[in-house]
Amino acid sequence: MKLFLAFTFFAPFLFAGYHATIHPIDKHIEKRMRKGHSYRDGCPVPLRDLRYLNLTYRGFDGKDHPGELIVHKSVAKEVTRIFGDLYKINYPIRRMRLVSDYGGSDWKSIEADNTSAFNCRPATGSKKWSRHAFGKAIDLNPLENPYVSRSGRIAHKASLKFRKRKRKHPFKAEYRAVLLPGDSAVKAFKKRGWRWGGDWRTIKDYQHFDKR
Repeated sequence: MKLFLAFTFFAPFLFAGYHATIHPIDKHIEKRMRKGHSYRDGCPVPLRDLRYLNLTYRGFDGKDHPGELIVHKSVAKEVTRIFGDLYKINYPIRRMRLVSDYGGSDWKSIEADNTSAFNCRPATGSKKWSRHAFGKAIDLNPLENPYVSRSGRIAHKASLKFRKRKRKHPFKAEYRAVLLPGDSAVKAFKKRGWRWGGDWRTIKDYQHFDKR
């Protein structure tokens, strides 16, 4: 019988309170994914290559909360370290739930300002698979960090006040969640080889990080 273990990382001497666990996709999580339309037969990555993460994050209320993500197994450990860095610098996150809880709808997940990762879907405006469909992309606080089209359009009304990329009220959690070039939160991804959509030229996808 083949046994699968969950790996737990603790670093109390660096950031007391943070913990993260990595699990294979079990039957319960698979059922959530399929019922929630974030996974189906024909997706570009098999379930055995994905991992379910439990992560502690700082909420907009300043308190610790349990979060969950699904990512590719090849980036699972470094994602736990990235979110450990975010926790250490007190970067606030509104919520972190599986996109399955929103019926696999990227739109509904964004409307809820949900930080998410795996979703078996095409890239925005394309027929090609998104990096999310491989479990190698993360959208972080998507309302505060919107997708801006080539024409400058922002689809989600709650994101319009974040068009200008600056922190108008630096003590409010929603403005501390705004990602800017050179931020420690952005560096937490970049130093591990992740790309940031805020660096793109023709469009801006400030919420988006992916690993090639």
